Amino acid sequence: MTTPTTPYTELGEALGTDFFSVRDQFTDEQWQLFMDTRRFVDTEVLTDINDYWERAELPWHLFRRLPELGVVGEDIAGHGAAEMSPLALGLVHMELHRGDGSLGTFLGVHAGLAMKAIDMCGSDEQKQRWLPSMSTMDKLGAFALTEPQHGSDSVALETTATRDGDGWVLHGSKRWIGNGTVADLVVVWARDTDSGDVLGFVVETPAEGYSATVIPGKVSLRALWQADISLDGVRVPEENCLAHARTFADCAAVLATTRSTCAWMALGHATAGYDAALRYATTREQFGKPLASFQLVQDRLVKMLADLTGMQLYCMQTARLAEAGKLSPTVAGLAKMHNTRTARSILSEARDLLGGNGILLEHHVVRHWADIESIHTFEGTETIQTLIVGRDITGISAFA
Repeated sequence: MTTPTTPYTELGEALGTDFFSVRDQFTDEQWQLFMDTRRFVDTEVLTDINDYWERAELPWHLFRRLPELGVVGEDIAGHGAAEMSPLALGLVHMELHRGDGSLGTFLGVHAGLAMKAIDMCGSDEQKQRWLPSMSTMDKLGAFALTEPQHGSDSVALETTATRDGDGWVLHGSKRWIGNGTVADLVVVWARDTDSGDVLGFVVETPAEGYSATVIPGKVSLRALWQADISLDGVRVPEENCLAHARTFADCAAVLATTRSTCAWMALGHATAGYDAALRYATTREQFGKPLASFQLVQDRLVKMLADLTGMQLYCMQTARLAEAGKLSPTVAGLAKMHNTRTARSILSEARDLLGGNGILLEHHVVRHWADIESIHTFEGTETIQTLIVGRDITGISAFA
């Protein structure tokens, strides 16, 4: 039996969207990293990812290519990490998500959360012990903060850490933990039963009392596994307690570094949707002529482009602010809120412009249309980001 193939074989590939000449602001090194990632996405990711996404399987061969590309480790200095500039980091995440959200989020969890938590909150000894093997992905990381009853109000977490001799004992549950079933090192945030402070621990798996199960029935980021985690008397030695994670503010500082990255992720998904819609409109004929010849279609495509270039400028400015050490959590939250909301709109338009074909994976839109829902939600929902910015502009907090 012959497998049907789409006549639009280049739908997923990148097109030109640089209407505001942001390319001029890249260094040669940043551009080369961007182009290496783009080639990887176009020639390796897009050819394989639909099958893995549909089956909800992990594309290990794509994950393992990330160290080879030199993109593991965010902006961490030393320890074999990528040590990328804010702009290079954003470009890499944009391109990976233009290929697939599961792939990009896998890297975001491993490097942007787990590695960054160790880098920002660990001692020099802890960094040297774990970061080199995480940079090569010989050890995989996860970040366990969210709980079944505490998502947006994660500051109220109930997982406990109790001092016991020369170590600690952890009890509690975590939910929505990316990489939780496959990670070797899980950064667990728990409340000290004596002081009430939130501390960070590195749980090395397998560990007695640690169990993780994949959350089933997920229709977004399907080629990435999120886990329910149970911590039933997990013993952690003192040397695995992150030296500089002593309050929830330390955890929040790690999360703040990922907010602007989410804006870049959203840009990648939106770019994929726009590229597919434009190419489809110029090759698909209806009523005897290409869809792109109709005024209504051109109007919709131009409005999508206008929104897309606005997202680009948001990302570029957050990168500039980060490089100058001036990126505040409020501005990062505003960028995340704006770009994820805008990406949802662009992808909805793209799906509609493809008509019935828009719901087929082979046309490279519906996967992004589903995946943007996760990015819109994690690292702080649009509602929470709005309230953070609202607190900043009014001086009044609408939440605890």
